[in-house]
Amino acid sequence: MGYLRLVHSTSPTPANPDEDCVAAFDRELDYVFSTLRRLGAASSELEDLAHEIFVVLYGNWPEVDRSRPLRPYLFGIAFRIVAAHRRRRSREVCVAVPEPEDLAQSPELKLQARQSAALVTGALKQIPLPRRAVLIMHDLDEIPIRDIAETLSITRFGAYARLRKARLELRAAIQRQLLGVRT
Repeated sequence: MGYLRLVHSTSPTPANPDEDCVAAFDRELDYVFSTLRRLGAASSELEDLAHEIFVVLYGNWPEVDRSRPLRPYLFGIAFRIVAAHRRRRSREVCVAVPEPEDLAQSPELKLQARQSAALVTGALKQIPLPRRAVLIMHDLDEIPIRDIAETLSITRFGAYARLRKARLELRAAIQRQLLGVRT
């Protein structure tokens, strides 16, 4: 707040109306801040609102009746500025700006993905090739059973049977690896 006060020149009495306005505002600056606080302005907004009050005072300085006290006039300006500020704030929609998603995986997730891939690859190696082929084509490559049966020259029933048996073998192989029992 201290930097709002102006450093006075060597002449203590203002020579022109502009300097008179600045001097009057400087004298009443503490009153302006306390008035803004009493009117409910946030501490972070005090300086900006005080600047707005000064702009209004400076713009209307030629019409101000200097025979009357300045504080009631400043209070009126402060009241209107705080009210306008509140109206603006009530119209503003506070939206939390989402932080951009970090598309790069964290080192922990990368390690976990590598470990999972190694686990599945090791378990797949334990499944006989005819059943492994059906499992990979259907569950990983998402190829329909009809096309798998056609490609491998087996019946649809045979493809479904191999898929079911391969899934059971995969589950058992993964459980064995997780328990540390290798066959």
